[in-house]
Amino acid sequence: MPTEPAEHAAGRSNREEQLAAAFVELADTLVADFDVMDFLHTLTERAVSLLPVDAAGVVLLDARGRMVDASASDERTRHLELAQIEWEEGPCRDCTRTGSAVPYVALTSAEARDRWPRFTGWAVERGFAGVAGMPLRLRERTVGALNLFRERPGAPGEAELHLGQALADVATIGILQYRTIRDQGVINAQLEDALVSRIVIEQAKGMLAERLGLDLDESFARLRSQARRRRMLLTELARSVIDGSAASGMFDEPPPRS
Repeated sequence: MPTEPAEHAAGRSNREEQLAAAFVELADTLVADFDVMDFLHTLTERAVSLLPVDAAGVVLLDARGRMVDASASDERTRHLELAQIEWEEGPCRDCTRTGSAVPYVALTSAEARDRWPRFTGWAVERGFAGVAGMPLRLRERTVGALNLFRERPGAPGEAELHLGQALADVATIGILQYRTIRDQGVINAQLEDALVSRIVIEQAKGMLAERLGLDLDESFARLRSQARRRRMLLTELARSVIDGSAASGMFDEPPPRS
């Protein structure tokens, strides 16, 4: 029988190791300093690194079933997530309303223009060619949604879309598991807190960007890196930036690149 080339076997092994590490990371929420905002950003990062997509975004639902901003892999995607919330249209909106996945849709298609007229125009202007949506869902409960964006024409394969849903599912389990163990009564309050946390983080990002002459993506990367290094919540460190108590020079150096 023919044997698999060594480089193919090594690539497959590395891919399997990356997948295993991602699922372990997204399931590991039973820690004292669990940070939901950092966790959701990790979800978007892993989606982009493991799937044939160029960007990812997440929204959550609050106690009243309204979408609130949560996280995105980059700043332009964050603006798209905010647009979905404001306009109440887009794949995340459909996912959270129905609890079902939105199969990949080409943004140049009549279907996309008819279904999400404002969202589609914005997404195309920002260089995206297609999008798919995966609910953050456990059984009958949906707590948010994950969007996957592609810049190149052509849909991801069915296996890749299934993997995207699997990442969303394990993230949902991790979040609900953590909250159930800590305090069942706090679940809705923490979903509400996501919006407040995001406002604080966005303000700190803007202050750092202006102070250091950075774009917002790099500003957030430095903020997040220092929060992890110092074992602080993102929101806690962001507040220290806003009130001026953060150490001078803390954010001068870029974070290490993985």
